[in-house]
Amino acid sequence: MRKSSIALFLLIFGAFGVGSIFAQHGGKAEPKRIQFASGRSSAALSGSLSNGQEMEYVFEARKGQQVTIRNATKSLFDFRVFSEENFPDGDFDSSPSYTFEIPETGDYMFFVRKKQVKTPRTARFSMTLTIN
Repeated sequence: MRKSSIALFLLIFGAFGVGSIFAQHGGKAEPKRIQFASGRSSAALSGSLSNGQEMEYVFEARKGQQVTIRNATKSLFDFRVFSEENFPDGDFDSSPSYTFEIPETGDYMFFVRKKQVKTPRTARFSMTLTIN
């Protein structure tokens, strides 16, 4: 009887252990925090995405600051800024340059998305985020 209890314990423990391992690796990745070099107000963002893929960033800004996003790859990529409190319905934008004022101090999500096109299916994006 004791051996079967131990076996049952190991089976249950193993199932929970494997589940937690998959939960740690199968979830969505955390957004990359945009860091500005000392004395700089701009950060260059670049990467490679395939059709429909998104890359997520987060940045901190203070109320009243001006944010400018420059999109050097507007024909293949679009972007959006999201904040649950301030930009809940933020649409994707393909503008070469977009400027707005920060309404409240806090963190803001920034998404870059590869447009669905026949060719190229994968491409590199290049954007600049400036906060003044």
